[in-house]
Amino acid sequence: MDELLSLLKRNARTPVEEAAKMLRLSPAEVASRIGQYERDGIIRGYRTLINTDRLPDESGVTAVIEVKVQPEREGGFNHIARRIRSFDEVVNMYLMSGKYDLLLFVEGKTLRDVASFITERLATLDGVLSTGTHFMLQTYKEDGVLMEAERADDRLQVSP
Repeated sequence: MDELLSLLKRNARTPVEEAAKMLRLSPAEVASRIGQYERDGIIRGYRTLINTDRLPDESGVTAVIEVKVQPEREGGFNHIARRIRSFDEVVNMYLMSGKYDLLLFVEGKTLRDVASFITERLATLDGVLSTGTHFMLQTYKEDGVLMEAERADDRLQVSP
């Protein structure tokens, strides 16, 4: 990944002028490259990382679901992956190596909503052989960002 993409990945709000100084490029060159990345589909969007554990009255549920599927003769995993990714509850999805084929991150308002999605919509799809579900309890780090600030240890050091 080039330096500009790395910089934007760490902080998408970096002003063009600041990025240009850091990379020793002109602001016009940085803006042009960002525009080209967007047109080429390399940059797919911009987002804000939110610590939902700190929101008052936040009752959402996130589940990580491992899915074993039967690949199709002509389309492999792609056909069933297209069907699964179309569900609004699926926020992230990856093709994996190992015991399971697909790894899904699913969000719902309640545990019951997520369970209903799995049992009524996901597990009943043709080609889905099995699922394994894990519910996220707390987020410590996401996309390289600590969700809680490190606390300073103010205790005096005692040495023997």
